[in-house]
Amino acid sequence: MLLNTGLARVSAPSLYGMEDDSLAVTSLDDSHRDEVLAFLNQRPRHTFMMGGLIRDNGLESPLNRGTFYACRDQRGTLAGVSLIGEITMVEAHTDAALKTLARRTQGVPNIYMIIGEQGQTSHFWDYYAEAGREMRLFCRELLFELRYPVEVHPPVPGMRQATLDELEPLMAVHAQMALAESGVNPLEVDPEGFRRRCTRRIEQGRTWAYVKEGRLVFKADVVSETPEVTYLEGVYVSPGERGHGYGVRCLSQLSQHLLPHAKSICVLVNERNQAAQALYRKARYKLDGIYDTVFLH
Repeated sequence: MLLNTGLARVSAPSLYGMEDDSLAVTSLDDSHRDEVLAFLNQRPRHTFMMGGLIRDNGLESPLNRGTFYACRDQRGTLAGVSLIGEITMVEAHTDAALKTLARRTQGVPNIYMIIGEQGQTSHFWDYYAEAGREMRLFCRELLFELRYPVEVHPPVPGMRQATLDELEPLMAVHAQMALAESGVNPLEVDPEGFRRRCTRRIEQGRTWAYVKEGRLVFKADVVSETPEVTYLEGVYVSPGERGHGYGVRCLSQLSQHLLPHAKSICVLVNERNQAAQALYRKARYKLDGIYDTVFLH
């Protein structure tokens, strides 16, 4: 999806007390990669999603499912960065930048989800919704983080990177998890795109699975990787195998494999999912923040 790459200007008060701050919003291209990553790396534990996409795909790629924008002050200094598209995210260092990016987002069609740290997402939504948009569903999620030292559990010998032969059951499980979380089944609304994304993740070696006697017992996806944070998603334990220790053993084994490549591992868990929260706590993940997700019609 290609968006308008024109220039928009909005004047708004700054979070840091400036009376008037004229801000410019422009689309970003790959020549800005280092500048944007340096900006996002000022708060790496809260910008790992955008940072991971840029490291994987660059700033200009259909794989990002949207367009990256910069919000700059009159000196040309970055005050905010956003990915505006199917999945919309924002990192802004002033309230003025947040408001400016929200208003730039208002005219963009086909936004499916807005996700981010609780405070920023809440204020972003307040500004964005001024155009009359209504949310379809709201979810609050807890950010759990694991750092060294970690507790070592007995390994699961069969836990490994998934293969394309296992694509169908992995897709089915992931789609059911998405349906439970968002009320939308990606196999129904975007089957080809969903298949491409699942296939690519397996080909990248980022989907991990434990299969016992032909049945999927455990799976997890490495969604993004930066030097600071590895982000996990879609962690699943088969209902019939829960209570036997496979979840904590597989998760801990995967975490030990991933931690040497980043300073921490992060996951997001729905605040109502007590079972998942218990699993992460058993694996010594600690609560480190609150995120909000807004789903749109």
